[in-house]
Amino acid sequence: MTAAGAPEVLQLQEVPIPSLQTAHQLLIRLKAAGVNPIDTKLRKRGTFYPDQMPAILGCDGAGIVEGLGAQVQRFRVGDEVYFCNGGLGGQTGTYAEYVVVDESVVAHKPQSLSFAAAAAAPLVLITAWEALYDRGRLQAGQSTLIHAGAGGVGHVAIQLARLQGSMVSTTVSTSTKADLVSQLGAGHVILYKKTDFVQAILDWTNGKGVDLAFDTVGGSTFSKTFQAVQIYGDMVTILEPPADADWKTARTRNLRVSFELMLTPMLKGLVEEQRAQAKILEQCARLIDRGVLKIHLGETFPLADVAAAHQLLEEGSVTGKVVLLID
Repeated sequence: MTAAGAPEVLQLQEVPIPSLQTAHQLLIRLKAAGVNPIDTKLRKRGTFYPDQMPAILGCDGAGIVEGLGAQVQRFRVGDEVYFCNGGLGGQTGTYAEYVVVDESVVAHKPQSLSFAAAAAAPLVLITAWEALYDRGRLQAGQSTLIHAGAGGVGHVAIQLARLQGSMVSTTVSTSTKADLVSQLGAGHVILYKKTDFVQAILDWTNGKGVDLAFDTVGGSTFSKTFQAVQIYGDMVTILEPPADADWKTARTRNLRVSFELMLTPMLKGLVEEQRAQAKILEQCARLIDRGVLKIHLGETFPLADVAAAHQLLEEGSVTGKVVLLID
């Protein structure tokens, strides 16, 4: 990334292969990189480290371990791995052929997934896991509303909620997406362009509202969702609330509103929390290899076509995840 701006600021360049700097780092030859909304936001507005340019974006990666620090314990050369790290500026991201990362943030790749599907997974797995299980404290038998269920975070959240024993309702824009989320376990699907989702939820819950709502859309949807959550219920969002958010309704209903940003440990240098996120990836890898958790790979692009990948993601109609192939 040569400057903040349109997708064209992402330019293919030759840079030196990174070298190991500590005894606990891995050199990973990347096979694929996930493309996430955070990437497009940083490209448009600038990275968290504007004084360190040019930058290499990309938080999600999957590849093969090619080098080891002297004190690495959990990995060997040749291991297939996946992770979410870097790409915020300051630290090299995954839109590259090689990257160096600390072993604490890395997990063994699910054996049943391709590198492309594995690269699509880390950020959305951690986000959905933390939002539902840690922020939302989801319990068996509770009802959940998940917005944009066919999206990257949403399609994983549906499955994690079902694995916890929750009844799931979700919003989607098309009948094709409705078919996908039904296959993933959503028992109640709302075509939000045709149906008012608040009324649909109240009808579904006999006027009570859901125990937990998970907002992955933001904007006006954030405030409107308060009306669909039961009194004393929970709502989790991955986005910054709008300036005109209807906090009065949330307060009147005594809602517990939580924020989920899986990038916080990376941004704040929280080592133990980063290790905990790697453990989430290890747990999800076991669920994926058991066949009870699936990753929906939407579109793939060669690394050189990253601008087109960003353009597609910014159009807002992607089903599943967008991935760059780095072979």
